[in-house]
Amino acid sequence: MRKKVAIIGAGVSGLASIRCCLEEGLEPTCFERSNDVGGLWKFSDHAEEGRASIYPSVFTNSSKEMMCFPDFPYPDDYPNFMHHSKLQEYIEAFAQKKNLLRYIRFETLVSSIKKCPSFRVTGQWEVVSEKNGKQESATFDAVMICSGHHVYPNLPSDSFPGLDKFQGHYLHSRDYKGPEAFKGKRVLVIGLGNSACDIAVELSHLATQVIISTRSGSWVMSRLWDDGCPWDMVCVTRFASLLWNVLPSFVSDWLYVKKMNTWFKHENYGLMPLNGTLRNEPVFNDELPSRILCGTVSIKPGVKEFTETSAVFEDGTVFEAIDFVVFATGYNYAYPYLDDSIIQNRNKELYLFKGIFPPLMEKPTLAVIGLVQSLGAAIPTADQQARWAVKVFTNSCTLPTPKEMMDDIDKKMDKKLKWFGQSQTLQTDYVTYMDELGSFIGAKPNIPWLLLTDPQLALEVYFGPCSPYQFRLMGPGKWDGARKAIMTQWDRTVKPMRTRAVSEAHRPQPFYDLLKMLLFPLLLLSVLLMFY
Repeated sequence: MRKKVAIIGAGVSGLASIRCCLEEGLEPTCFERSNDVGGLWKFSDHAEEGRASIYPSVFTNSSKEMMCFPDFPYPDDYPNFMHHSKLQEYIEAFAQKKNLLRYIRFETLVSSIKKCPSFRVTGQWEVVSEKNGKQESATFDAVMICSGHHVYPNLPSDSFPGLDKFQGHYLHSRDYKGPEAFKGKRVLVIGLGNSACDIAVELSHLATQVIISTRSGSWVMSRLWDDGCPWDMVCVTRFASLLWNVLPSFVSDWLYVKKMNTWFKHENYGLMPLNGTLRNEPVFNDELPSRILCGTVSIKPGVKEFTETSAVFEDGTVFEAIDFVVFATGYNYAYPYLDDSIIQNRNKELYLFKGIFPPLMEKPTLAVIGLVQSLGAAIPTADQQARWAVKVFTNSCTLPTPKEMMDDIDKKMDKKLKWFGQSQTLQTDYVTYMDELGSFIGAKPNIPWLLLTDPQLALEVYFGPCSPYQFRLMGPGKWDGARKAIMTQWDRTVKPMRTRAVSEAHRPQPFYDLLKMLLFPLLLLSVLLMFY
């Protein structure tokens, strides 16, 4: 008898989970409270309770070759960075192509997930769902939580003295749906993440004045990288990840700061992180520097307090006559249908082994998919997580002991805090994380073997973009088209831009670029050695 798996949410994580269950011979049932797939990327003109919400002008920050399902490339005429509507088209096409819609119960809310009385023996769960006012209870052998982490807004009003006296309007970025209502207004945006920068830039074209308030600053990157290529096609490689992890921290930090300041000098714009050598998660925005140069956006430190009509910043300056405050302050992690003890949370840290499995459960039959932010694309990350999770459900893979999992979590948490800071506890290095999960299921590319059997492919896998196709190249779930997809990924990258016949497209050489960046510290080291 096939094991039954309940999947909560039909976004990209839910769809990946359905497909992976089918690959392992499991019987999935997906519960989706809306009437369509897509999750975060399914746009609505108003924020809906219990669902993620985006604004109309959202574009992706990962390029199409780096954010596809590993065996389902985007059409070659799709732009590299897509409007949310284009990505939604792709998600719907994937669901239809893989025949996943038949396993989804739309407009169905999950109200409760509890361990069955026999959980210690069976690992089963009781799932209570509701549709059209009618409740239904069913027993499942495993549960995959795929509801994401952009649902419950974090609006820390207690951290802003005087906000209760403020006479203007304030809202969370989740409720922002366009700039029209802000025309001619004075707007304060609190935060310096991707949403904050997008909203501030968009508002700067209509508002009288826009100020961004940030406590810690951030690196700001362009989607456009060296030689006009998508940033992640050049930066997210195995070779770059190796250098990042093996070089002494002072060298890798110097390279990071140097590369971040290649685009523009962050310190001149008031954007430099407080500790410029820390590996803060970058923000992607192509327009922010020019809007700062034009004076339509200004950067200020954190807000000390609000008055009835103004904000007083930590440096003593004041922004007067504010009409709107937009809090782009992120989201809280909440699972109202689960008991709090199942996914432990300490100091806003979710305690999950590899960001997926609660470490202290008697049976490993619950997995959280798509919660880790891996400094890479969400779709291939969720696919890799789901592949491992279902193999654990079928006992094809086993987890370490609870103590070993707890020790691993603590070790990784310390490293994350060092690299990304307290507010980024779900961050991890993309290539390292994907390879780690790939090694569990036998899908990590074997570079030495490839070098012996297919040298051209081996060089592309190691020095080229760490694209999703690499993780369907070998092992269980192997895709026969993976090699061709890897060898033609640059063709699909260039295709939508070459709308006029010119000379042959130039391909970036990240290996040589990195060597050039390393030249200075190597020369400096040589000079120092000469004096000793």
